Amino acid sequence: MTTKLTLTVEKDIIELAKSYASKKGRSLSDLIENYLKTLVQNDGDKNDISPNVKKLLGSVKAPKNFDYKKELANSLNKKYSK
Repeated sequence: MTTKLTLTVEKDIIELAKSYASKKGRSLSDLIENYLKTLVQNDGDKNDISPNVKKLLGSVKAPKNFDYKKELANSLNKKYSK
């Protein structure tokens, strides 16, 4: 179930965020929701993830059949097999 939420944010930030969301093909609501999900899901994590990496969480949507390990292996093979 979704619920409407009213936020108070500086106008310049809203415009920049809308532009960013548009470039990424996502809605501003989607970006904010995913950001909040990462905050509450990672609250109890003991992993030391840098703040810069945490900022990236939720910003990329990979295809459902994306195999990270396979892509990493292919990339490393390509890089070091020259």
